[in-house]
Amino acid sequence: MIEDGAACPASPDAVAAAVDGWFDGRVHFLPLRVYYEDTDLSGLVYHANYLRFMERGRSAYLRALGIGHHELLAGQDKVSFVVLRIHIDYLKAARIDDNLLVRTGYDRIDGARLYVGQSIWRGAAQLIAAQVEACCIRLDGRPRRPPATLVERITPLLLLD
Repeated sequence: MIEDGAACPASPDAVAAAVDGWFDGRVHFLPLRVYYEDTDLSGLVYHANYLRFMERGRSAYLRALGIGHHELLAGQDKVSFVVLRIHIDYLKAARIDDNLLVRTGYDRIDGARLYVGQSIWRGAAQLIAAQVEACCIRLDGRPRRPPATLVERITPLLLLD
């Protein structure tokens, strides 16, 4: 039995580093495992769950830059994001217990819009290729340019400068 109130042996920063992935050059990598809840009756990942995996990849990318959603919502200019468009090619299926890698690269920022390339891999096999167009919004739903801090941190990593 796990003791109530037992301290976690890992620091919060170490836990965050373990779950938030890493950068290799300008691309962020987020490892994921496919669980039973991610699959359909056939044992394959349900198609909509790839969207969830990619959302995690985009969030982890920003978090790895020190820009968490909590900070974006708590700042002076509270902002969030909405997805305007996703083009996704389903190339191969993932199965229960597969280890996957979500690759995320921000291509460019144009006004309130952010263009993101993402892919999901199982080893050397590419399963998903996607292009995402997101928009930075105020909490009233109106578009606005991303905060300066976000632009400053992402700009050196843009894939299409």
